[in-house]
Amino acid sequence: MSALTWAVAAVVSDGSGRVLLCRRSGGVPRWGLPGGRLRHDESPPDAAVRSIRAETGRLVELVDLVGLYLVADPSAPVPPAGRCGRAPDVLVHVFRAQLANGAPAAETAPGCHPEWHPSDALPRALTPATRAAVADALAGRSGVLRNTPAADPPRADAHPSDGVGTAPGQRSPGGLDTGRR
Repeated sequence: MSALTWAVAAVVSDGSGRVLLCRRSGGVPRWGLPGGRLRHDESPPDAAVRSIRAETGRLVELVDLVGLYLVADPSAPVPPAGRCGRAPDVLVHVFRAQLANGAPAAETAPGCHPEWHPSDALPRALTPATRAAVADALAGRSGVLRNTPAADPPRADAHPSDGVGTAPGQRSPGGLDTGRR
């Protein structure tokens, strides 16, 4: 495992069954859950409310914890001595959230372009952790522990535009979905 970064995100839904996603600018455009990194002096719930407000301009109320998602790239080569290290592994606390009543939208942060999507018609270009967390949240799961790849693993039967509806991981003996493929 490389260095570990702690982050938060939420599956934010509205009364009509839509999910709020952020289209990330820079690099390959992909959709992800709104959220961000924890500051050293805040709890995961406080960080989630703060970072979602900063990214989307929306005030949310957390409902519960969907799970913990480890985003890692175990195949990333270790850099030679004296070079910067590989990207850190990220442990994401993913919450289920809803919009706070009567909270108007504020200005959004650069880099996140928030947009509502019907839960049955999500964009194809979702990050692997987003795909897993949304599936878990919509299925009503809580307490999930899942390892997710930093990038989608190639599939022999996949079309380049595929990405939605991949099967969740297998059950571990302890009953928690580990997300291992």
